Amino acid sequence: MTTTNPTPLTLLGLGAMGTALAHTWLTAGHPLTIWNRSPHRAQALTTHGATAAPTPADAIAANQLIVVCLLDDASVEETLTGTDLTGKDIVNLTTTTPDQARTRATWAEQHGARYLDGGIMAVPSMIGNPDTGAYVLYSGNRPLYDTHWRTLAVPASTTYLGENPGHAALYDVALLSGMYGMIAGITHAYALLRADHIPTQDFAPLLTSWLTAMTFTAPKTAHQLDTGDYTKDVVSNLAMQAGADTLLRTAQDQGVSTELLAPFVDLMKRRVADGHGDEEFAGLVDLLRTT
Repeated sequence: MTTTNPTPLTLLGLGAMGTALAHTWLTAGHPLTIWNRSPHRAQALTTHGATAAPTPADAIAANQLIVVCLLDDASVEETLTGTDLTGKDIVNLTTTTPDQARTRATWAEQHGARYLDGGIMAVPSMIGNPDTGAYVLYSGNRPLYDTHWRTLAVPASTTYLGENPGHAALYDVALLSGMYGMIAGITHAYALLRADHIPTQDFAPLLTSWLTAMTFTAPKTAHQLDTGDYTKDVVSNLAMQAGADTLLRTAQDQGVSTELLAPFVDLMKRRVADGHGDEEFAGLVDLLRTT
């Protein structure tokens, strides 16, 4: 994506993701000031037109729009503390918890800055390539987003989630949790096959098509949760699925640990024992909640 009169900005943090972001803004013609704790990471970017600042304070002083992409919330505080944030627009793309994002937003406002939190739904190689489906979730100060969304959309498409600064981080973690749950299932499936020396590449297309077919459960479960009717449109109820001892026994017979699968089977059995065997998965959400 290219823009006319590209907005100048500062980027703090040049890890793999920060470097990918920097390249896209430079390619689009944005004047870019950069800083990184290890200065050698800036060298390749300066040859492409970036200006390397010696300190975070110098980098922040250079522009109104400040994008932060660091290791964690502690590194964000360490980097920004002692700098003049008055009148600055802080866009924090560092992975944090929702509570940390809300606290950081209040902290930034107390220091005279507007604050927008972001969650990057991509790996570095996807940045700058619209065909990959990369996007960034944003939440927090709406005027800041409205002012800079075109610049923010250069590396990846943007989705604004509202004024609550913690919602981008919450969506980010929720989406990643779904991903890791899927990967856990894939890991267990491949472990089962390895015991019989079955080529996993032969199995992969079957697994991919099956998981794709089962994605219909996500919107259906969401509808059940929102309406409160957990028995609507049930296809395969928990009373049947909770008898999943065959899955656990097969794992044991194949010499595979059940540690990835057993907790979910136990959760289904608990829901059935509580008298909800006519449901599918929506009620498990209530079991997981601790408050």
